[in-house]
Order: sequence, then structure tokens, then C-alpha cells
Amino acid sequence: MTTVLIIGVGQFGSHIAKRMEELRCEVMAVDTNEERINEIMPYVTNAVIGDGTNEEFLRSLGIGNFDVCIVALGGLFQCSLEATSLLKELGAKQVISRATNDVQMKFLLRNGADEVVYPEKQMALRIATKYASESILDFIQLDSQYSIYEMKVPKEWALKTLAQIDIRKKFRLNILTIKRNDEVFIPSSDTVLMNDDVAFMIGELQDIQKCFKI
Repeated sequence: MTTVLIIGVGQFGSHIAKRMEELRCEVMAVDTNEERINEIMPYVTNAVIGDGTNEEFLRSLGIGNFDVCIVALGGLFQCSLEATSLLKELGAKQVISRATNDVQMKFLLRNGADEVVYPEKQMALRIATKYASESILDFIQLDSQYSIYEMKVPKEWALKTLAQIDIRKKFRLNILTIKRNDEVFIPSSDTVLMNDDVAFMIGELQDIQKCFKI
């Protein structure tokens, strides 16, 4: 069972805490706000009132015993930076911190964060990409180059096999799965596409744009 420490259970932190508990993780939630702790307590393994920027308090939690430590503090960035740095100094195995801009992301990485999440930017990219074209149903960014796109299959692809379309050779795109009605399956080269199919494909944005004429 994965053990998780979440520092800060505002809206962002509480969503993470509840989901990780659903995924059968052992979650300890920490916040200075008593009301937030009372609200999250029924959904997590343990919840305590405490200051995530206080070294003695963090030490008392046994930081090295957690598999993942998540800094989800809002408000002053200085608090996030201090908590991140202290967690690493106290032997945290993995520290994930929240940023609200690119500058914060750089400072958090330099001060001990193993990974930085930037939910506002990530959601903005997802919404912008999704609604930029009727062909794109959804989008998940993997890194600065590659993303997974949920795409409507073009009408001209209907009743053709993946081998005939050959988008891997023509556009450097790979189809991972096909959704047909309520069924999702991994296609082969001789899979025949249908009019209402949805393809989940991995590739770069410029190749998606060329392939789908966006």
C-alpha cells in the first residue's frame, strides 16, 4: 500500500487526498486550518492540524516513512518553497509540489521537488487544444513533445484498414486504441475503421495538425 503525505488540503489538495484514498493509498492530510482538517478527516486515513513549514512538526511525522509527499499549499509561494525544501532535507523519498507559474516551477525544482505540477497551465493547454478543432475530443500532454489525442476518425478513413491508411509512415502518428460504441480495443494493421470510431493516438502536435488538416 502506498503511503502519502499531503500538506495543504484546500480544493486542490483535498481532491488529491480523496482520490488517492479511493485508490487504496494510506493518506495523511496536514493543514493549519482546523475546518479543512475536519472536512477531509472522513475521507483519509489520518488528518492532523500542523504547519508544513515547521521542521520539528514535519520531523514528528516520520517523513522517511512516506512513499510520496505532496505539497499542495496555496497562498504564499514562500510556504511551498520552505515545505518542499524541508521535506527533502528530512529524507522524503519523493516530493511533488504545486506551482502556479513557470518561475515557481523552476525554484521548486531547484529546492528539492522531484516533480512539479502546474494544474492551471495543464488545464489551460487541455481546454485550448480540445476546443481548437472539432476533430479533437480530448488531449493529454505527456511531455514537451508528445501527447495523446482522442480524435474522431475522418470519414475518408472509414472502411479502410490501418495498413491502408498508414499514418505511422505518412504522419509519424501511432494509434494506441480504438473506441467503437462502448468497446475499447487495441487495433492491428488489418483492423477496418468505421465511421463513428474514435482513435487514441500518440504524436506531436504539428503531425496531428497535418494529418487532420487543423
